[in-house]
Amino acid sequence: MKELSPWQQYKKNLGTTRPWHVLWHENHADTKTIQDRMIICTTCPEYIDLTSQCKKCGCIMQFKTKLKEATCPLGKW
Repeated sequence: MKELSPWQQYKKNLGTTRPWHVLWHENHADTKTIQDRMIICTTCPEYIDLTSQCKKCGCIMQFKTKLKEATCPLGKW
């Protein structure tokens, strides 16, 4: 099986969620879910504090944690 390129892996990790979904409030998770996800992310070794990004998916977690349908690429939330 052919290994995925970094771009293909990034798209795969996004699942059905897209970055522009953060613009529509109906796509947002509730406040407690967002806070719980951020706590998990900021304590994860894959979290880059300087940029607020995940090393695994490349997403900016302050946005991704707000998306109702988003998932952690490590299965943590």
